[in-house]
Amino acid sequence: MRIAEISSPDLRPSLRDPRPHALSQIQSSLEELERHPPGTPLSPTLSADLRRARTQLSSLATPLSNSDKLQVWKLSYRLWNSCVDISNAAAVHSSSSDSSHRNITDEQHAFIRHVAADLLLLAADATGIPSPEFKIASFFHKTGLIWHDLVKFELASTCFEKATDLTSKIDISAISGDEERKLLLDLSIARSRTAWEVQDRNLAVNLLNRSKSVLFGCAANYKQLANQYTIFGKTVLSKNETSSVNEALKLMNEALDLCEKGLRIVKRESETLGLKELRSRTLRFIAASHLQKDEFESVLKCVRVLREGGGDHHPSLSVLAMKAWLGLGRNGEAEKELRSMVVDKGIPECVWVSAVELYFQAVGTAGAETAKGVFLGLLGRCHVSAGAAIRVVHRVVGDGVGSGGGRVRAKVVAELVSDERVVALFGGEKAEKERTALHALLWNCAADHFRAKDYETSAEMFEKSMLYVPYDVPHRILRAKGFRVLSLCHLGLSQLDRAQEYINEAEKLEPNIACAFLKFKIYLQNNHHDNAITQVQAMSTCLDFTPDFLSLSAHEAVACRALPVAVASLALLLNFYSMGKPMPTTEVIVLRTLVTILTQGAGNESEVLKYMKRAHARLTELGPDSFFGKGESGKRERNWFAVNLWNIGARTGKAKNYELCFEFYRLAAEFYGVIVDGEVEGNNVMVCKSLILTVSAMIADEKQRKATLLDTEVKNAIQLLHRARKILMSTSTGTRPDDDQFTIEPDFYFIHTLEAYDLHSRLSDAGPQQLSLIKSFASSKSCNPKYLLNIGLNASQGPLSNPEVATFALNACLSALLASPSPDYQSVALIIRRLISVGAIHRGDADDDAVYAMYKQAYRIMVGLKDGEYPIEEGKWLATTAWNRSALPVRLGLVDAAKKWMNIGLELAGKVPGMQTYRSCMEDFVSGFEKKLHGHDSSENRPQVVA
Repeated sequence: MRIAEISSPDLRPSLRDPRPHALSQIQSSLEELERHPPGTPLSPTLSADLRRARTQLSSLATPLSNSDKLQVWKLSYRLWNSCVDISNAAAVHSSSSDSSHRNITDEQHAFIRHVAADLLLLAADATGIPSPEFKIASFFHKTGLIWHDLVKFELASTCFEKATDLTSKIDISAISGDEERKLLLDLSIARSRTAWEVQDRNLAVNLLNRSKSVLFGCAANYKQLANQYTIFGKTVLSKNETSSVNEALKLMNEALDLCEKGLRIVKRESETLGLKELRSRTLRFIAASHLQKDEFESVLKCVRVLREGGGDHHPSLSVLAMKAWLGLGRNGEAEKELRSMVVDKGIPECVWVSAVELYFQAVGTAGAETAKGVFLGLLGRCHVSAGAAIRVVHRVVGDGVGSGGGRVRAKVVAELVSDERVVALFGGEKAEKERTALHALLWNCAADHFRAKDYETSAEMFEKSMLYVPYDVPHRILRAKGFRVLSLCHLGLSQLDRAQEYINEAEKLEPNIACAFLKFKIYLQNNHHDNAITQVQAMSTCLDFTPDFLSLSAHEAVACRALPVAVASLALLLNFYSMGKPMPTTEVIVLRTLVTILTQGAGNESEVLKYMKRAHARLTELGPDSFFGKGESGKRERNWFAVNLWNIGARTGKAKNYELCFEFYRLAAEFYGVIVDGEVEGNNVMVCKSLILTVSAMIADEKQRKATLLDTEVKNAIQLLHRARKILMSTSTGTRPDDDQFTIEPDFYFIHTLEAYDLHSRLSDAGPQQLSLIKSFASSKSCNPKYLLNIGLNASQGPLSNPEVATFALNACLSALLASPSPDYQSVALIIRRLISVGAIHRGDADDDAVYAMYKQAYRIMVGLKDGEYPIEEGKWLATTAWNRSALPVRLGLVDAAKKWMNIGLELAGKVPGMQTYRSCMEDFVSGFEKKLHGHDSSENRPQVVA
């Protein structure tokens, strides 16, 4: 019957009593819970109703009656059982239900169980219930375990404490049931675990120590408590903190002591095995604790006790013993422990791989062979995974070349990975990931040795890495890459034949610019320059070709002193600039490099000239700023070309290769005249010098070839000199600063004058122009007597002589010499003789007075000079030629003319030392001539010609 159907007046007072209402609410909530479908969340109101009913019952002013208490017990058990049923049903649907819903449902179930336990606690003193304390404590214990699993440690602790309060009132000695005894131990351990979780370790250990009083001489209880000590000790030990090791050892020793006591009272064999197993595990943890404290002897003692006393052969014992022996520095014993793992088939792969890593990490390179032997030994007795092989190889390889013993390590790895059994581990599609990882590991190791220039080891490692590259189409590019690096290694070892073989194989798989370039390097190393040049041309046909490879080829060729190959590479590179494509460097740099290389060899002047002309053509096409660049760098480039043209022109001029010399100087003038980045003008001084030397080389080449310049060539040369003259005039007008770089040496002005005189002499009606040219030079600051003498001598002789120019130049020179403080009378004498010769040859007797004046001037010059100061031979020549000139007038009866010449001859002879005898003869003849002159016997009075 439902509560709503009861209408008896006797029940009205119960409405004022909350007990029936609270029990009715619990009953209603229970029925709702029992009807609840599994796998769905509970109603939020259910928990609230139960909480409200529990609160009402706990706050009653009067205690519950015994019937009410029994009713509470029934309702509590039904609540508990309903939760159990719902939990079991929910476990079936746990795989498909949402985790958040499961967490909420679990907490609701735990709360309902908690309510059930609290209800029992309210009716704890009900009559007719056997051992109510233990039953209620059991409810709280189980509920606390659920809260603990849900990480609700405060609620779990509350449950365990309530259960402890209930059981603490019972006399332990009166407890005889196994379940009650076990509950006491479980409750104490569970409470300890919760205290441990909330970091109250002192309480947790204290509770474990209290648990020793409720073992009741049962071996299973000893094992359970020892196991909890071990768990706590393991947790502390896992933190790897030195300060925690002692705490872990205390806990482990407690566990070991409990195991020993349990073994002394054990009765069943199954319990004995369990305790022994726990004892061995505890001893292993104790050994690990001693290992963390570097107490290696204690570790070995533990291992010895486990092996000899308990017959324990756990895989970790070998690792512990090996570490201990390594710590003691007894590597031989450690190696024995490591090798013993090969025999033990029960050791998991992860254990022996870790052991190999640890051993090698401690021993280093010396343990490489051992690691290899252990690994290969394991291959023969058990299945080894590819991942394990990678770990071992990675450990042996180390951190690269710099990790110490790099070559030894690499050799061991090479032997290891080349073993057929190891290679077989990485076969098939399933091991593709591991195969790729091992290939990368070997490749990186090889690359490290290559960077360290250990090409032999690098080649070996690259070869071994090729074992892990499949022979299929998808991996052909990777195989080609491997062949290329092998070619590089053997190239570094100067094993050119093998390098050629590998690069040929790579080219078959993947023909590209890298293969072409490596073949080029091999040809260079073999000094096959013709093949290298052909390979350079073949490079440009590759699909992935870039001009950078031509620049790189040139650098390689220069390094190998293969200058023709370098020239061919750069010449091919120049062809790409006219296409307008982006280039790795500027064209001017390529041309400069090319010229520099050519100038290093002898006899390349013609090639240098060709590329200099190409540079000039590109300069004209692109403009100075685009070709040379702007700013100071552009000026430096311009000056480099100009200076080198000048220097090469000078060198070819010295070698008397005037044809090339002319071309170089002409181009030098063009480059010196280029205006870069806003300059007002080029280097006009050097332009002028280059133009003058250009014409000099033309004239020298003409003489060398014994040919005559064509009229067009003469006019072209005159135009060049005209350009130079403009610059000469600008420098002589004083418009330039007084600086060496703006000054033209007088020699160049003189050379310009001579060349212009020579070229104008080839033209008709050139006399006035030549004279004007010489007069202009004579009036310049650059003129000096030496230059005038040279001009006068040139103009006074040869088929193209000009007596007017010669007379002017010699007279100007004579005037300059006589005006100097210390005249050079040797030159004076030479000038006088040449003036006399010019007057006598070109004017004849028509200008006898002019010739006589020169003799008279010579006499005046000699007057007052010391003996020998005027050249004696020249003085004799003047005296004798003047005397001899009187012979013709005597024959013709020109008495006055004869006397004039005889008198000047006598005067000159008187000034010349060593002519006394000649002078006496001359005087005697003059006297006789005058005596007989009055007798008019002219036929017998001819002057004797003096030789």
